[in-house]
Amino acid sequence: MEAEWAEIERASREKRRELVLQGPAVEQRLEQADGVLPQVLFSLSLLNYLEVSRCPSLRVLPAELALLQQLHSLVLRRNGLQQLHPGLGGLCSLRLLDLSGNRLRDLPVELGELKELATLNLSGNRLQALPLELRRCAKLALLNVSGNELSAFPRGFFGPELALLGTVAASDNAIEELDPDVGLLPALKSLDMSNNRLSEMPTELADCPKLKEINFTGNKLKDKRLEKMVNGCQTKSVLEYLRVGGRGGGKGKGKLENSEKEHIKEKERKKKRERKQKKDSGDGEEDGVEEASKMLLRILHVSENPAPLTVKVTPNIKVRPYIVCTVVRGMNLKPGNALKRFLMAQTKLHEDICEKRTAATIATHDLRLVKGPLQYDARPPDEFKITPLGRKEIKAKDLVRQLQLDAEEQRKQKKRPNVSGLHKYLQLLDGKECYPCLIDEDNDVISFPPITNSEKTKIRKTTSALFLEVTSSTSLQICKDVMDALILKMAELNKFTLENKEEESISDSEADAVVGLSVPTGHQNAEREGSLHLTLEQVRVVDMEGCLKVVYPSKTDLNMDNSYVTVIR
Repeated sequence: MEAEWAEIERASREKRRELVLQGPAVEQRLEQADGVLPQVLFSLSLLNYLEVSRCPSLRVLPAELALLQQLHSLVLRRNGLQQLHPGLGGLCSLRLLDLSGNRLRDLPVELGELKELATLNLSGNRLQALPLELRRCAKLALLNVSGNELSAFPRGFFGPELALLGTVAASDNAIEELDPDVGLLPALKSLDMSNNRLSEMPTELADCPKLKEINFTGNKLKDKRLEKMVNGCQTKSVLEYLRVGGRGGGKGKGKLENSEKEHIKEKERKKKRERKQKKDSGDGEEDGVEEASKMLLRILHVSENPAPLTVKVTPNIKVRPYIVCTVVRGMNLKPGNALKRFLMAQTKLHEDICEKRTAATIATHDLRLVKGPLQYDARPPDEFKITPLGRKEIKAKDLVRQLQLDAEEQRKQKKRPNVSGLHKYLQLLDGKECYPCLIDEDNDVISFPPITNSEKTKIRKTTSALFLEVTSSTSLQICKDVMDALILKMAELNKFTLENKEEESISDSEADAVVGLSVPTGHQNAEREGSLHLTLEQVRVVDMEGCLKVVYPSKTDLNMDNSYVTVIR
């Protein structure tokens, strides 16, 4: 084997399941080989994750790629790819395919054979059309085709076959018409059609039951009233306008009467449910007990908060650019294993809904130790330090290197290609020139996603007010979905703690940690122990000019249908 491909040799020898080839050194070797990947690469039959990035000389993928039948994730971003081999459709285990930042003009129809594919990123290419066969990818949950040359989606592309499609990003194309069939997507939550050539919006969008986030800015809509709502990012108002037959689109204009009737029926159904919850006389006492046992989530709006937290996002953020934050008051982590249950729940969310931190990362902080305003920035790894949980202060570059060495040692000791703990997230930073970080007023890094929080704002048993952050490289909607799930879990845990009446246990060191940390008077009720109430404070995320990017929770967030949680807005 040629010595210059030592990474492949090491992966083969150690039976690794992940391999990353990227950057100038790899590009130089590819250029010398006329842009051809070494054949030995395709003998690594155990690979689950393969990334080849930032190599402009890589213009074609060989048919042998189909030999890697265990691949779950294939990342080929920022190369010079001009065409794909049809054999790519033979990767029957593939769940994530990232082809962003290449020079692709068309796609093989065989991509429709990827039955396990959940995430497809085609952004930043030169695509002029998508194959209709992509709709056969029944497990597709995220489709990103932003920054191409598309004039339309294929007729009949959207439909019940794509029952799991939750995020569609198609900004910065030349799309002139959006098919009304988009209303047939039952799981659609986020739709970005900004900066296209749309003149109308299909009223069928209002038929998407889970749609929470739409972006049609940068289009010249015929309906100027609708265009004003769109530019004001008023998703709920836009959907309501379309639901009752607003002329945002020429399609579906005949739906007005039916839409209005359905809207009235829905209101009647809502009233009926409310009446059922408020039974009179005989059942009143029982209902009162049931209502009293519910968790209440009270939302404190920015306008009602005397000292709201704000997070400023710098233009440097290119990696994990999406962030959503909130404050939760009233958690009781003192009794028994309450803190342990909370941390275990966070770990489980990371494994499940966060897809092992690839989709999103959660960070939780003791609010009393957070000094705002905060800034979400990206900095070179040798230019910032962090005090990781349970460790001493260290440069980010040295921390990542140390974790890499630990991972190598772990592989050797266990004689297995997989690693555990923080080590399994290191690949998410491979090849990144700058790392994302959340910085407080003292210029201290309190979070380094997706790796670790800072010891400075560590959660303790005495913590009752928490600052929560969720970051993602995929979409804002995923951040919101994860935050919804986290808050629902916190409500569930608080209810469990109260009902089980475990004894409180606080160590001396934890008691010392809160000396001198007082609770503002306005929040004492929200933080009283043994309460079924949690108070959520809205946190605004803005750009450096102060323009709003997102606020959480908004009116469209935390729309829960849950038997033990009531949201008071």
